[in-house]
Amino acid sequence: MDENLWNTIDEYLTSSLLPEDASLDAALHASAEAGLPSINVAPNQGKLLHLLAKLRGARRILEVGTLGGYSTIWLARALPPTGQLISLEGNSDYAQVARANLERAGVSGVASIVVGAAAQTLAQFVADNVEPFDMIFLDADKKSYPEYLRLSLQLSRVGTLIVGDNVIRRGRIADHASSDPDVAGLHEFFRLLGSNPRLDSTAIQTVGTKGWDGFSMTLVTA
Repeated sequence: MDENLWNTIDEYLTSSLLPEDASLDAALHASAEAGLPSINVAPNQGKLLHLLAKLRGARRILEVGTLGGYSTIWLARALPPTGQLISLEGNSDYAQVARANLERAGVSGVASIVVGAAAQTLAQFVADNVEPFDMIFLDADKKSYPEYLRLSLQLSRVGTLIVGDNVIRRGRIADHASSDPDVAGLHEFFRLLGSNPRLDSTAIQTVGTKGWDGFSMTLVTA
């Protein structure tokens, strides 16, 4: 496993296919300056989310886990002018940084951040009978993915696309005896994905600047 080569290839792909973007670069810089962990998606992964949202024709997107708003910007840019993105963040300091990043990127008109425990916010959305979302991006604490999935399904419609990030954990997902709460949560997450007849799912391993990880992709079919 040559991680230097992974990084080199990611840099080549990004420089070849993604034009320089001052707003996205500024979001990363502001996040680093504020001391946020550098766990945002890579640029080419952000562009993948952007393209998936466009392919889905998403008008309403739900993101669980904002951090500094980097992926939020990518997703928000895929929306039509009348679209809406709601991002959930448990850390109010992170949310403050993210809001400034969204404003600078010019997407604050379609993207908003709700601060609080994600499961509680999702449950409140269900209770309020909010309009279903066309795309849902899970990128928060992995131990809670099963609960996020259960609640997300109540906020979905036929055709909703659900993407779960960071599901390989440098291969630790293969350790079925793991005591790591995140790995255990992902095992239950995959069990739910595979056993629910309403869902059509796959998962992909990835390597690159974010190491060895991967994502799941699920289509709500019924």
